[in-house]
Amino acid sequence: MMPIHETQVDDVVRAVLSDVLGIARDRAATFSTDTGLFGALPEFDSIAVAGVLTELEDRLGILIDDDEVGAEMLENFGALTAFARAKVVG
Repeated sequence: MMPIHETQVDDVVRAVLSDVLGIARDRAATFSTDTGLFGALPEFDSIAVAGVLTELEDRLGILIDDDEVGAEMLENFGALTAFARAKVVG
């Protein structure tokens, strides 16, 4: 797998949310930094969290520790992509 560049993280996160939550790609494409995720998207429930995080790990080549997972990182699209970008950069 080719390493993911930090500029590609937003696209990967959008694709993961679309694939795991079963939402249309064009809908995910409209997500802005402030778009609410956990608690705002009905598709993004507690069961979906594990799937999203596992898929992010696989597609971005990162490892997310349980103690890193919290409400703040899942609150909105900006927080999730910032977290993922920081993991990719190291």
